[in-house]
Amino acid sequence: MKNHTNGAQDVTEPENSERFAAAQKSTWVSIVVNVALTLLQILAGYFGRSQSLMADGLHSLSDLLSDILVLYANRHGSRHADANHPYGHARIETAATLVLGAFLAVLGIGLLIAAGLRLQHPEQVQAVHPATLWIALIALIAKESMFQYMLAVAKRVRSQMLIANAWHARSDAASSLVVLIGIIGNLLGYTFLDLIAAAIVGIMIARMGGKLAREALAELIDTGLAEEEVAAIRLSLLSTPGVHSLHELRTRKMADHALVDAHIIVDPKISVSEGHYIAETARQRVLRNHHVMDVMVHIDPEDDFLSIPNAHLPNREKLLAHLIQRLESDLPLNNRTLLHYLDGKIEVELFLDARIDAAELSALREKCALIARDDPWLRSILVHYDSAQK
Repeated sequence: MKNHTNGAQDVTEPENSERFAAAQKSTWVSIVVNVALTLLQILAGYFGRSQSLMADGLHSLSDLLSDILVLYANRHGSRHADANHPYGHARIETAATLVLGAFLAVLGIGLLIAAGLRLQHPEQVQAVHPATLWIALIALIAKESMFQYMLAVAKRVRSQMLIANAWHARSDAASSLVVLIGIIGNLLGYTFLDLIAAAIVGIMIARMGGKLAREALAELIDTGLAEEEVAAIRLSLLSTPGVHSLHELRTRKMADHALVDAHIIVDPKISVSEGHYIAETARQRVLRNHHVMDVMVHIDPEDDFLSIPNAHLPNREKLLAHLIQRLESDLPLNNRTLLHYLDGKIEVELFLDARIDAAELSALREKCALIARDDPWLRSILVHYDSAQK
């Protein structure tokens, strides 16, 4: 299958190969680290009688699952647009982030409840094995190192999902720090601190999951860009030569990029091709200066919200037939006749083909002016005639 917008490009290939390769590499590194940490923390926590270390091990397991989701989303979300997905597959990343966030929120709440239930029976809480302290320290160093590595990669390739995954690793490092403190407190005789640390880890996991899910959901319901970003895009459009004003600007996020719809107002008397040129110039300016996937620029001759609608007015064929009837003669018109639909009326520019003397031209112009005064559709009729044809 070929991409309908990109010629011979294979839609199964990633659209941004550099970002795809960087995301794959960093995610596989994270998978290896999290497999090792999950086994180490859960086993050490179980045999060392540390609830907080086991909770942190489950946190590492959630990281492992999230890495698998990232691999899937990165593979499928990086593909080119196709007939069924004309805007590309970037929203797969958003959907994966939503699933990850919901899973983390549920996991965090579960850990919090489990720790709370155990705190109801403090007499059953045991002292942890000293070895758990070293395991917690190793986990803290590993997770902070992973955060620094993944954040550097995410910023380099500008991936929202990888940035989210990196900060998830930072939250893991923070939870490992809490676990470390809880274990130290437990070893000093405050045995309940291990359960307190487990409860805090649950809260941190739930909070991070809720944040990820909320941001992903906001994108899926087409939340617009931040005000400062919209203002910058507006400035780029208004600074385009030929753009008189801008009366509608809409944005919506699409994973790491954004989609922009804009209505720009240009001189109503210019040609269609010049209007298209201005629109394309404005579009390229936004694509060049902002992190935007695509821009749809609509050309308006006037402000749609302030002017009278024109949909009730007749089309060219009907209007010219009406005009010939009002003039009570067959006009020698050519195909250059211009109709300007503005503010609920039509301004007509007639271009004559046949030769006509000055008296006939003057009489025609006076008659057109009289017709335009009381006609329900017309505002003005201008008659153009090249005297060199005489």
